[in-house]
Amino acid sequence: MSFPWAQHYEPKHPFMRYLDERLPLPRLVYNAIGGGYPVPRNLNYFWNFGVLSGLALVLQILTGVILAMHYAANQTVAFQSVEHIMRDVNWGWMLRYMHANGASFFFIVIYIHIFRNLYYGSYKAPREMVWLLGLVIFLLMMATAFMGYVLPWGQMSFWGAKVITSLFGAIPVVGQSIQVWLLGGYAPDQAALNRFFSLHYLLPFVIAGVVILKIWALHIPGSSNPTGVEVKSESDTVPFHPYYTAKDGFGIGVFLLLYVVMVFFAPNYLGHPDNYIEANPLSTPALIVPEWYFWPFYAMLRAFTVDFILPAKLWGVLAMFGSIILMFFLTWIDRSPIRSTNYRPLYKPFFWIWIVDVLVLGYCGGSHAEEPYLMISQIATMYYFAHFLIILPIVSTIERPKPLPNSISESVLHGEEKESAPFGAGGVMPGTEPQPAE
Repeated sequence: MSFPWAQHYEPKHPFMRYLDERLPLPRLVYNAIGGGYPVPRNLNYFWNFGVLSGLALVLQILTGVILAMHYAANQTVAFQSVEHIMRDVNWGWMLRYMHANGASFFFIVIYIHIFRNLYYGSYKAPREMVWLLGLVIFLLMMATAFMGYVLPWGQMSFWGAKVITSLFGAIPVVGQSIQVWLLGGYAPDQAALNRFFSLHYLLPFVIAGVVILKIWALHIPGSSNPTGVEVKSESDTVPFHPYYTAKDGFGIGVFLLLYVVMVFFAPNYLGHPDNYIEANPLSTPALIVPEWYFWPFYAMLRAFTVDFILPAKLWGVLAMFGSIILMFFLTWIDRSPIRSTNYRPLYKPFFWIWIVDVLVLGYCGGSHAEEPYLMISQIATMYYFAHFLIILPIVSTIERPKPLPNSISESVLHGEEKESAPFGAGGVMPGTEPQPAE
């Protein structure tokens, strides 16, 4: 979106003018994150998580590249090479813990970012392309994280790879061929390790490319905001810098503080102890589970225990992948013209029930495949799909939303600007205009 009141980049230094004429990189940066990019003035801290996800990606790429210099993608020495990184490489233990915990923090940030998009309706037009590109990033993240979990070649790495790749074998006709193609054989071995390592190294750069596309797509309609009301005038916006760069700086500080605490004081808290045992194809772990950020989907996979028309395993695979694919159609499933859940009194309780449902699925996914967890997983899985396929379409049709504010400024100042000059226009706050001398 083009804002006529946006500040334009005018370099003052001769070298910057020279560079801007031949390679307008400073102009690009200024228009993307500087004063040339006005954003709604009412963004809360949930809007920090887009920047935090970019920071997490950069941390993962930097630590991953250095770790790759010391890792050996060979099934006979892969486990020992990880121990070599931990024990012999200078600061290798810190780099590995940063990378392993960085993946968890990346998913924490992304899940909160998805929550914000769902709650404030940021998936609705005209930002549906931003939402779709975000889901592509999420899928690429899941693939990257899964293949990275295999690389240490511990017990959970090996058996996790065996279980997850076997899911493709449930697909009729072509399933076995796809499974063999993925692994390079009939079980995880040297070929699988080579493939997973090369793809794990490549995909973060693909994610970075999609992130650039997402930022590009975001700058066309502009950022969403908590009210869901579009920008109407200059008074509705402030320059991204310095207002939101300062706000993002605070968020980055909190993120890094928590990240450092986890790396130095609880580096293995989110991992599985069995992965410190070298992979043994002849010894099956008592509980095979993926990393915690896959638990809700793993619960859906295990929720189907009875063959009905199709094999139960195939139903589980369809549910696991369908739970994400369903998100791609959310823009068209939710027909409500109101974006923000704050103004949707009927939908709001159903949204929070869905959040609890996902948390329950996560808890069941990390538990043993036994009762009562299987029954709870089945109920939670049914509600997950009912929320999007039944509840949301009906609610969006019959709901009577609360009245929206007339503008973003009105929502911020509670109507104080209705009869006065807008704050920011001419740099004068309403009620502070200079008075004539008596």
